[in-house]
Amino acid sequence: MRNRAHSLAAALAFAMSSTALLSPALARDLTIALSSNVNTLDPDKSTTVGTDLSVAAHIYTPLVDRGPDLKLRPGLATKWQAIGDTAWQFTLREGVTFSNGEKLDAEAVKWNVERVLDPKTGARNKPWFAAINEVRVISPTTVEFVTKGAYPDLPDQMSMFLLMPPKWTQQNNPSVAALGSGPYELVRFASGDRIVLKARQDYWGEKPAFDNVTFRIIPEDSSRIAALQAGDVDLITGFPTSEIARIKAGGKAEASSVAGTRGMFIKLNGLKAPFKDNPKLWRALNLGIDRKAINDGLLDGLAQISACQPLSSVYFGYNPDLKPVPYDPAEAKKLLAEAGFANGLTMDLEVPTGRYIQASDIAQVVASQLGEIGVTVKLREMEFGAFMNKYIVGKNLGDSAYFGLGWPTLDAGGLLNFWEKENPQSYWENDSFNEDAKAARSTNNPIRRLGLYRKLTKQLCEDSPSIFMFFTPITYAQSKTITWQARGDDWVRAIDIKTR
Repeated sequence: MRNRAHSLAAALAFAMSSTALLSPALARDLTIALSSNVNTLDPDKSTTVGTDLSVAAHIYTPLVDRGPDLKLRPGLATKWQAIGDTAWQFTLREGVTFSNGEKLDAEAVKWNVERVLDPKTGARNKPWFAAINEVRVISPTTVEFVTKGAYPDLPDQMSMFLLMPPKWTQQNNPSVAALGSGPYELVRFASGDRIVLKARQDYWGEKPAFDNVTFRIIPEDSSRIAALQAGDVDLITGFPTSEIARIKAGGKAEASSVAGTRGMFIKLNGLKAPFKDNPKLWRALNLGIDRKAINDGLLDGLAQISACQPLSSVYFGYNPDLKPVPYDPAEAKKLLAEAGFANGLTMDLEVPTGRYIQASDIAQVVASQLGEIGVTVKLREMEFGAFMNKYIVGKNLGDSAYFGLGWPTLDAGGLLNFWEKENPQSYWENDSFNEDAKAARSTNNPIRRLGLYRKLTKQLCEDSPSIFMFFTPITYAQSKTITWQARGDDWVRAIDIKTR
């Protein structure tokens, strides 16, 4: 009897220990390495998806979500519909609260929109929602947006709208602190080092797959790769395409790429000399760059060369009639002389680091190629956050900059807005472009919109200080313990990652 009792106790102890080893209740941690700093936790003070907004999306809930398949799906709103030509109505989930107990209802949504539109806020995302004229609270679960004109892609834009708690936000500094209704809550924010999150036990949605999520800031490509191979991080993105094969060969991680939706281009400052009102000079520089050589030599042919426009074929409004700018150094030299620079031109090219794949290498090749047509390019590298502050806040773009733009709504209207005079990132003034861009946003008729978008993209190709380069791939590598639903629109979120 005594021996039997000992046997039962031992069996019970073994069963309990085995259960503990297999229990899903054990903490599951995820670490993601980012290539550039997270400058703010306030989702209204940033338009940078790959860092600031990706982190904020773990803490805050969007009105509408966009899944890894790039299709819209419910967020806080379960459904939405157009009301005539100038209003959209959204139905919200019942009973959703922020982690401090504040209600996330129609009144909270209204407050969030009004915060963005208030000039005192200084919201960087204000241009996205400037067409909203009024927010009507129909009921606690129904909110209506009345727009100044047609706003056909408003639901798409709401996938970028992360909702903050009104009372808490007014009493705290949301740039360095955060409290939301999303699946995770903030534990630590150390700018330049890491952001630590933990899963909310009372989250209203699907239970998070990870108990703790850490974003580490590791700017150097080699350091991110080493951290992955050492098992210190689980997911990295944005490293050179040449590293994909090497990571695979190491056997400790998986690596690949997915087509990106962010177009890279060189923005020439059209508000000052030498590029102000000098289309021959713009055209000369366009013809002096061999995009195919850069793609083949640096990006292993994985980039999609731009068809002389900021849109790829996945965007509504893409112009299939436009073709990539050819490489023609002889014609480039001819136009350079006609533009008034027969004896050559010296210009600066600002290059933000830690943000765009192989930006420094690409900029060096561009400088070399332009040198062959008589243009001396002085490269000015700077950290991405410093560049954005100089470029947007300081409104102090140099002669030119290597820059990238993608728009998660995948609608031309959002991207084309960056060339409108009112946008602080434009650095170009063209009245006819502004008028047509506004007209495109003022109709729900898709055929008319497409016609205007094609006219606008043709104008950007032929008559704007922009050198459209290519759509770079999103490179990524992951540990063998996870599976990331890779996406080409820059979002990096734990909710798109599963354990194996």
